[in-house]
Amino acid sequence: MEEELKCPVCGSLFREPIILPCSHNVCLPCARTIAVQTPEREQHLPALLQPRAPGAAAGPGPAAGSEAECAAGGGSGGGGEHADKLSLHSESDSGYGSYTPSLKSPNGVRVLPLGPAPAGSSSAALPRGAGPSSSLTCPQCHRSASLDPRGLRGFPRNRLLEAIVQRYQQGRAAAKCQLCDRSPPEAAAVACEQCEVLYCAACQLKCHPTRGPFAKHRLLPPPSLPGGPGKAAAGARKLPTCADHELENYSMYCVSCATPVCYQCLEEGKHGQHEVKALGAMWKQHKTQLSQALNGVSDKAKEAKEFLVQLKNILQQIQENGLDYEACLVAQCDALVDALTRQKAKLLTKVTKEREHKLKVVWDQINHCTLKLRQSTGLMEYCLEVIKENDPSGFLQISDALIKRVQVSQEQWVKGALEPKVSPEFDLTLDSEPLLQSIHQLDFIQMKCRVPPVPLLQLEKCCTRNNSVTLAWRMPPFTHNPVEGYILELDDGDGGQFREVYVGKETLCTIDGLHFNSTYNARVKAFNSSGVGPYSKTVVLQTSDVAWFTFDPSSAHRDIVLSNDNQTATCSSYDDRVVLGTAAFSKGVHYWELHVDRYDNHPDPAFGIARINVVKDMMLGKDDKAWAMYVDNNRSWFMHCNSHTSRTEGGVSKGATVGVLLDLNKHSLTFYINGQQQGPSAFENVEGVFMPALSLNRNVQVTLHTGLEVPQSVRQPKLPSN
Repeated sequence: MEEELKCPVCGSLFREPIILPCSHNVCLPCARTIAVQTPEREQHLPALLQPRAPGAAAGPGPAAGSEAECAAGGGSGGGGEHADKLSLHSESDSGYGSYTPSLKSPNGVRVLPLGPAPAGSSSAALPRGAGPSSSLTCPQCHRSASLDPRGLRGFPRNRLLEAIVQRYQQGRAAAKCQLCDRSPPEAAAVACEQCEVLYCAACQLKCHPTRGPFAKHRLLPPPSLPGGPGKAAAGARKLPTCADHELENYSMYCVSCATPVCYQCLEEGKHGQHEVKALGAMWKQHKTQLSQALNGVSDKAKEAKEFLVQLKNILQQIQENGLDYEACLVAQCDALVDALTRQKAKLLTKVTKEREHKLKVVWDQINHCTLKLRQSTGLMEYCLEVIKENDPSGFLQISDALIKRVQVSQEQWVKGALEPKVSPEFDLTLDSEPLLQSIHQLDFIQMKCRVPPVPLLQLEKCCTRNNSVTLAWRMPPFTHNPVEGYILELDDGDGGQFREVYVGKETLCTIDGLHFNSTYNARVKAFNSSGVGPYSKTVVLQTSDVAWFTFDPSSAHRDIVLSNDNQTATCSSYDDRVVLGTAAFSKGVHYWELHVDRYDNHPDPAFGIARINVVKDMMLGKDDKAWAMYVDNNRSWFMHCNSHTSRTEGGVSKGATVGVLLDLNKHSLTFYINGQQQGPSAFENVEGVFMPALSLNRNVQVTLHTGLEVPQSVRQPKLPSN
C-alpha cells in the first residue's frame, strides 16, 4: 500500500495532499514546484491559442512556506530556455490542457520548473501559481489545469489521504525515547504532556521523576501506543468546512459537480440549480460501489496467487521432465555405440534449449503476474483504508476515481492472463530403430499433430430451459494439439441412438425444439486434420415437465395486438386473425388455459392447435392445418378443414376460462370451459408437430396461462346437443 501513499513528484509520503481535477493527488509544496506560469511573450498569442482559465483576475496565491520541503523531491535544474514548449490548449471547456515536460524528478516524473518572470511585469510580484495565466500539470497523466484566482488553494484538500498517511506513519515505527544515550534509542514508554518529550522507562525515572516540580505533569502513552495522544487527535479531527464558505460545514452532495457542498452553496452559490443529495446517503452509496468493485479485484488476486503456485509447480515439473528426457536420451545414444557419440551432443543441446526456453517463458510469466498482483494488492489495501474513514465528504472526493481505478485494475486480468503459456511436458521422441547408416540423420521427432484429446464438459454451464438444452465444454489445459472443430451428439430422449446436432468451432451450443418431460444424453468430441478424438463423458439433461410459453409476435398476423409480455392478445380488426404460441409439441401430454378478459357483441373466438404454416387471416380450423373449438356465448363446435362437428351447449363470457389438453401419447385433443370438459374428445389420431393456436377479433381479449399441471380428474363431459 505504501506506493499508493507516495507523491508522484517527490517520491515521499504525501504532505498536505491536494486533489487535481484529473483525480490524481500531489503534495501542496510539490504543486507549487511544478506550477507553470505562461511567459510574457505567450500572453499575446492568437485567441485560439490562449489558455482557457476559469478565472480572469489574479488572486492571492498560497504561501510558499512548504516549498523548500519538497524542493529536493520535486526536481529542479535547467533554465527555462531549455524547457520544452508548453501547450495550454483547452479541451472543449474541460479546463485541461497538455504539455511535454522536459525534466524528471527523482521519482521519474517529468516536471517543468518556472522560468523567471519578466522584469516589470505584473505577474512577477505574484506568488507562484497565482497569476492569471498560471497552470498546473498533473505529473501522472500530464493533463494541465488552469488555476483560478485562489491559486493552488482552489484545489480541494485530500483529508482522507492525509489521515491515512499519518496513521501509516504511526503504525510503521514505534515512538523512540528523545533523551536516550543508547544507539538506537529505546522505545518510548510515556510522553509528558507539559514537556512534550518522549521518555523510555529508564530516562523517565532519571530525568522526569514523579516528585518535585514534575509531580503535577501529566504522563500519557506515546502516540504509537493504543490510547496515545496521536490517536486521540485523529479521533478529534474537526469537521471539514466549505472552501467557499469557511463557517459552513459540508451537508449535501452536488451530483452534477460530484463534490460536497454546504447550505450556502445551495442558497446563493453556483450549485443552486444543480441536483443535490444527502451527504450521508451518497457516502454510503459510494462506499457500497467501491466495496463491490473491490470484490472483483479480490477474486482476481486470489486467482493470481493460485496461478503463481501453479506456475511454480510447472517449474518443478519442467525440471523433472527435462531430467527424465536427458536420462532417456543418454541411454538411447549409448546403446548406439561409437557412431552415436557425435550426434548425442547435438540432441542434448536441443533438449537443454527446449528446457531453458520453457523455464524462461514461465519465469517471465511469474515476474509479470507478481508485479500485477503487487499492484492490485496495494490498491486493495489502500481502498480498504479509505473505506474505514468516517469522513463522507473526503471519501466522496476520491471515491469515483478509486472506483474507476479498481475497475481498471480488474480489467487488466484479461482472459488468458492466468493461463500458463507453456506446458511442462516435452513433446520430443527419439527414434532408435533406424539402421546404423541412418545414424547421422537421427533427430528428434516432433509430434506435430495428433488427434485432439477428450473435451471436458463444463457441467456448471450446462442447463435446460423449457424444451431447450444448453451444453458447454472446453479442452483440457496444456493441450497443444490443434482443434479444428467439435461434434455434439444427442440421443432421441428415449435412450435411442445418438445423432449429430452440431458441428463447428464454438464451445457453447443450445438445442431447441426438444420434447418436454424427456431425458436426453449428450456427448461431444473434437477433430482436426489427423482425425477425430475420443468422446467426452455423457451428460444427462432433463427437459421441463410442463411447458412455459407465450404468444409468438414474430409469426402472428399483423392485426394481432399483444401485451403483458406477449401473454395477452386481442385484435385490431373485426375479422378473425390467428396467433400461435412459442412452443412446439410432438410428444407428451400438455395443458394450457386462456382467460377471457373481454367479450363484446357475441364473437366466436377459436381455441386449439395448428401447424406452423397455418393460414392466419381466417378463423382457426377452416383449413387443414388447424384443429380448433370455436365458441360463442351459448354453444361451441369443433372444426377442422372447415368441417363443423359436435355442437355442445354452453358458451363463454367475460371471465370464463378455456382449457386445452393435448395428449400426444393418445393422439387426442380435448377442450374445457371453466374446468368442465366441453363435449367429447374433440379430435383423435392427431400426429406430428403442433403449436398452441388462437383466432379472435377486436371484440375479444384473452390472457394465456402456461406451465400448468395436467388435470388429474376430469368432470363428466357435456353431451353434444345434436
